[in-house]
Amino acid sequence: MVSLEKTLVVMPAYNEEAAIAGVIAEVYATLPGVGVLVVNDGSSDATVAVARAAGATVVDLPFNLGVGGAMRTGFKFARSNGFDNVVQVDSDGQHDPIGVPALVEALQTNDVAIGARFAGEGDYDARGPRRWAMTVLATVVSRIAHTPLTDTTSGFRAAGPRAVAIFADHYPAEYLGDTVESLVLAARAGCRITQVPVSMRPRAGGTPSHDPVKAAVYLGRACLALVIALWRPPLALSPEATPAA
Repeated sequence: MVSLEKTLVVMPAYNEEAAIAGVIAEVYATLPGVGVLVVNDGSSDATVAVARAAGATVVDLPFNLGVGGAMRTGFKFARSNGFDNVVQVDSDGQHDPIGVPALVEALQTNDVAIGARFAGEGDYDARGPRRWAMTVLATVVSRIAHTPLTDTTSGFRAAGPRAVAIFADHYPAEYLGDTVESLVLAARAGCRITQVPVSMRPRAGGTPSHDPVKAAVYLGRACLALVIALWRPPLALSPEATPAA
Protein backbone atom coordinates (compact mmCIF):
# COMPACT_ATOMS: atom_id res chain seq x y z
CA MET A 1 0.00 0.00 0.00
CA VAL A 2 1.17 3.54 -0.78
CA SER A 3 2.37 5.52 2.25
CA LEU A 4 -0.29 7.82 3.66
CA GLU A 5 1.78 9.57 6.34
CA LYS A 6 1.75 12.86 4.40
CA THR A 7 -1.89 12.52 3.38
CA LEU A 8 -4.74 14.39 5.06
CA VAL A 9 -8.32 13.17 4.72
CA VAL A 10 -10.61 16.21 4.89
CA MET A 11 -14.28 15.71 5.74
CA PRO A 12 -16.59 18.71 5.28
CA ALA A 13 -19.45 18.15 7.72
CA TYR A 14 -22.82 19.83 8.12
CA ASN A 15 -25.18 18.24 10.66
CA GLU A 16 -23.64 14.77 10.29
CA GLU A 17 -23.75 13.61 13.92
CA ALA A 18 -25.58 10.42 12.90
CA ALA A 19 -22.86 9.13 10.57
CA ILE A 20 -19.55 10.85 11.16
CA ALA A 21 -18.22 8.74 14.04
CA GLY A 22 -18.54 5.57 11.98
CA VAL A 23 -16.92 7.20 8.96
CA ILE A 24 -13.95 8.42 11.02
CA ALA A 25 -13.51 4.99 12.60
CA GLU A 26 -13.59 3.32 9.18
CA VAL A 27 -11.02 5.75 7.77
CA TYR A 28 -8.61 5.12 10.62
CA ALA A 29 -9.10 1.36 10.39
CA THR A 30 -8.70 1.24 6.61
CA LEU A 31 -5.92 3.82 6.15
CA PRO A 32 -3.08 3.43 8.66
CA GLY A 33 -0.99 6.57 9.09
CA VAL A 34 -3.48 8.98 7.52
CA GLY A 35 -4.47 12.28 9.15
CA VAL A 36 -8.16 13.10 9.53
CA LEU A 37 -9.54 16.64 9.63
CA VAL A 38 -13.24 17.33 10.05
CA VAL A 39 -14.26 20.82 8.97
CA ASN A 40 -17.52 21.51 10.76
CA ASP A 41 -19.44 23.77 8.41
CA GLY A 42 -21.68 25.61 10.87
CA SER A 43 -23.57 22.54 12.11
CA SER A 44 -26.38 23.02 14.61
CA ASP A 45 -26.18 19.46 15.95
CA ALA A 46 -23.46 17.58 17.87
CA THR A 47 -21.17 17.01 14.87
CA VAL A 48 -18.18 18.70 16.55
CA ALA A 49 -18.40 16.73 19.79
CA VAL A 50 -18.98 13.43 18.00
CA ALA A 51 -16.07 13.98 15.58
CA ARG A 52 -13.65 14.91 18.36
CA ALA A 53 -14.72 11.94 20.45
CA ALA A 54 -14.00 9.72 17.42
CA GLY A 55 -10.40 10.98 17.32
CA ALA A 56 -10.45 13.45 14.43
CA THR A 57 -8.93 16.91 14.44
CA VAL A 58 -11.79 19.41 14.09
CA VAL A 59 -11.90 22.93 12.67
CA ASP A 60 -15.18 24.51 13.75
CA LEU A 61 -16.41 27.17 11.31
CA PRO A 62 -18.77 29.72 12.94
CA PHE A 63 -21.29 29.59 10.09
CA ASN A 64 -22.07 27.57 6.99
CA LEU A 65 -19.75 28.27 4.04
CA GLY A 66 -20.67 25.29 1.86
CA VAL A 67 -18.41 22.46 0.74
CA GLY A 68 -16.07 24.76 -1.21
CA GLY A 69 -15.40 27.03 1.75
CA ALA A 70 -14.93 24.06 4.06
CA MET A 71 -12.49 22.42 1.65
CA ARG A 72 -10.46 25.61 1.24
CA THR A 73 -10.09 25.58 5.02
CA GLY A 74 -8.89 22.00 4.79
CA PHE A 75 -6.31 22.84 2.12
CA LYS A 76 -5.02 25.73 4.23
CA PHE A 77 -4.72 23.40 7.22
CA ALA A 78 -2.82 20.85 5.12
CA ARG A 79 -0.39 23.45 3.82
CA SER A 80 0.25 24.81 7.31
CA ASN A 81 0.76 21.39 8.88
CA GLY A 82 3.11 19.69 6.46
CA PHE A 83 0.71 17.45 4.51
CA ASP A 84 1.57 16.84 0.85
CA ASN A 85 -1.76 15.39 -0.25
CA VAL A 86 -5.41 16.08 0.55
CA VAL A 87 -8.22 13.60 -0.03
CA GLN A 88 -11.83 14.75 0.27
CA VAL A 89 -14.07 12.14 1.90
CA ASP A 90 -17.74 12.81 2.55
CA SER A 91 -18.74 12.61 6.21
CA ASP A 92 -21.99 10.81 5.36
CA GLY A 93 -20.38 7.48 4.48
CA GLN A 94 -20.88 7.53 0.70
CA HIS A 95 -17.16 7.46 -0.08
CA ASP A 96 -15.54 4.11 0.65
CA PRO A 97 -12.07 4.80 2.13
CA ILE A 98 -10.77 1.62 0.55
CA GLY A 99 -10.47 3.70 -2.65
CA VAL A 100 -8.15 6.30 -1.09
CA PRO A 101 -4.82 4.50 -1.72
CA ALA A 102 -5.56 4.28 -5.44
CA LEU A 103 -6.32 7.99 -5.55
CA VAL A 104 -3.10 8.83 -3.71
CA GLU A 105 -1.13 6.46 -5.94
CA ALA A 106 -2.45 8.34 -8.97
CA LEU A 107 -0.89 11.51 -7.55
CA GLN A 108 2.55 10.08 -8.29
CA THR A 109 2.09 11.24 -11.89
CA ASN A 110 -0.85 13.65 -11.59
CA ASP A 111 -1.87 16.66 -9.54
CA VAL A 112 -5.57 15.83 -9.11
CA ALA A 113 -7.21 12.39 -9.05
CA ILE A 114 -11.00 12.07 -9.24
CA GLY A 115 -12.85 9.09 -7.83
CA ALA A 116 -15.11 8.41 -10.81
CA ARG A 117 -18.50 6.77 -10.34
CA PHE A 118 -19.07 6.07 -14.04
CA ALA A 119 -15.76 4.40 -14.90
CA GLY A 120 -16.66 0.74 -14.62
CA GLU A 121 -16.79 0.16 -10.86
CA GLY A 122 -19.87 -0.02 -8.62
CA ASP A 123 -23.50 0.46 -9.60
CA TYR A 124 -24.05 4.17 -8.91
CA ASP A 125 -26.71 5.59 -11.22
CA ALA A 126 -28.04 9.05 -11.99
CA ARG A 127 -30.86 9.76 -14.42
CA GLY A 128 -32.73 12.58 -16.07
CA PRO A 129 -31.48 16.19 -16.02
CA ARG A 130 -28.88 15.44 -13.37
CA ARG A 131 -27.26 12.75 -15.52
CA TRP A 132 -27.47 14.96 -18.61
CA ALA A 133 -25.69 17.74 -16.75
CA MET A 134 -22.98 15.36 -15.59
CA THR A 135 -22.40 14.18 -19.16
CA VAL A 136 -22.18 17.72 -20.58
CA LEU A 137 -19.84 18.86 -17.83
CA ALA A 138 -17.60 15.82 -18.23
CA THR A 139 -17.35 16.38 -21.98
CA VAL A 140 -16.39 20.04 -21.67
CA VAL A 141 -13.97 19.62 -18.76
CA SER A 142 -12.32 16.66 -20.52
CA ARG A 143 -11.44 18.96 -23.40
CA ILE A 144 -10.07 21.61 -21.08
CA ALA A 145 -8.02 19.07 -19.11
CA HIS A 146 -6.91 17.22 -22.28
CA THR A 147 -7.86 13.87 -20.76
CA PRO A 148 -11.04 11.75 -20.78
CA LEU A 149 -13.11 12.27 -17.61
CA THR A 150 -16.53 10.78 -16.89
CA ASP A 151 -17.45 12.19 -13.47
CA THR A 152 -16.40 15.80 -12.95
CA THR A 153 -18.95 16.37 -10.17
CA SER A 154 -17.57 13.65 -7.90
CA GLY A 155 -16.49 14.97 -4.52
CA PHE A 156 -14.32 11.93 -3.84
CA ARG A 157 -10.96 13.20 -5.04
CA ALA A 158 -7.33 13.71 -4.12
CA ALA A 159 -5.00 16.67 -4.62
CA GLY A 160 -1.21 16.51 -4.68
CA PRO A 161 1.27 19.19 -3.55
CA ARG A 162 0.91 21.53 -6.52
CA ALA A 163 -2.88 21.38 -6.45
CA VAL A 164 -2.89 21.88 -2.67
CA ALA A 165 -0.80 25.03 -3.14
CA ILE A 166 -3.36 26.38 -5.62
CA PHE A 167 -6.50 25.30 -3.76
CA ALA A 168 -5.38 26.65 -0.36
CA ASP A 169 -5.77 30.17 -1.73
CA HIS A 170 -8.13 29.82 -4.66
CA TYR A 171 -10.49 26.88 -4.10
CA PRO A 172 -13.94 27.97 -5.37
CA ALA A 173 -16.67 28.33 -2.77
CA GLU A 174 -19.70 28.76 -5.05
CA TYR A 175 -22.31 26.04 -5.60
CA LEU A 176 -20.71 23.27 -7.70
CA GLY A 177 -17.51 25.34 -7.79
CA ASP A 178 -15.90 22.81 -5.48
CA THR A 179 -16.27 20.20 -8.20
CA VAL A 180 -16.53 21.63 -11.72
CA GLU A 181 -14.84 25.00 -11.27
CA SER A 182 -11.99 23.58 -9.21
CA LEU A 183 -11.12 21.19 -12.05
CA VAL A 184 -11.19 23.98 -14.64
CA LEU A 185 -9.07 26.13 -12.32
CA ALA A 186 -6.50 23.36 -11.89
CA ALA A 187 -6.42 22.41 -15.57
CA ARG A 188 -5.96 25.98 -16.75
CA ALA A 189 -3.13 26.39 -14.24
CA GLY A 190 -1.34 23.46 -15.86
CA CYS A 191 -2.20 20.71 -13.39
CA ARG A 192 -2.46 17.14 -14.61
CA ILE A 193 -5.84 15.55 -13.88
CA THR A 194 -6.85 11.90 -14.00
CA GLN A 195 -9.63 9.68 -12.70
CA VAL A 196 -9.73 6.41 -10.79
CA PRO A 197 -12.77 4.06 -10.82
CA VAL A 198 -14.52 3.92 -7.45
CA SER A 199 -17.80 2.66 -6.08
CA MET A 200 -20.17 4.82 -4.04
CA ARG A 201 -22.43 3.78 -1.18
CA PRO A 202 -25.76 5.06 0.19
CA ARG A 203 -25.59 7.70 2.89
CA ALA A 204 -25.08 6.30 6.39
CA GLY A 205 -27.15 9.12 7.90
CA GLY A 206 -28.15 12.77 7.60
CA THR A 207 -30.02 14.46 4.79
CA PRO A 208 -29.10 14.29 1.08
CA SER A 209 -27.68 17.52 -0.30
CA HIS A 210 -29.75 17.24 -3.50
CA ASP A 211 -33.51 16.71 -3.48
CA PRO A 212 -34.49 14.60 -6.51
CA VAL A 213 -37.36 17.02 -7.14
CA LYS A 214 -34.80 19.72 -7.88
CA ALA A 215 -32.92 17.75 -10.52
CA ALA A 216 -33.84 20.19 -13.29
CA VAL A 217 -32.49 23.09 -11.24
CA TYR A 218 -29.23 21.18 -10.93
CA LEU A 219 -28.84 21.24 -14.72
CA GLY A 220 -29.06 25.02 -14.86
CA ARG A 221 -26.76 25.55 -11.91
CA ALA A 222 -24.20 23.11 -13.30
CA CYS A 223 -24.06 24.93 -16.61
CA LEU A 224 -23.76 28.27 -14.80
CA ALA A 225 -20.86 26.93 -12.72
CA LEU A 226 -19.06 25.94 -15.91
CA VAL A 227 -19.65 29.35 -17.51
CA ILE A 228 -18.25 31.08 -14.42
CA ALA A 229 -15.22 28.80 -14.41
CA LEU A 230 -14.46 29.55 -18.08
CA TRP A 231 -15.10 33.29 -17.66
CA ARG A 232 -12.51 33.73 -14.93
CA PRO A 233 -8.94 34.29 -16.15
CA PRO A 234 -6.32 31.59 -15.51
CA LEU A 235 -4.28 32.01 -12.34
CA ALA A 236 -0.85 33.59 -12.43
CA LEU A 237 0.95 31.13 -10.18
CA SER A 238 4.17 31.54 -8.27
CA PRO A 239 7.08 29.39 -9.59
CA GLU A 240 6.92 26.96 -6.66
CA ALA A 241 3.22 26.33 -7.31
CA THR A 242 3.53 25.88 -11.06
CA PRO A 243 3.51 22.25 -12.23
CA ALA A 244 6.70 21.06 -13.88
CA ALA A 245 6.68 20.48 -17.62
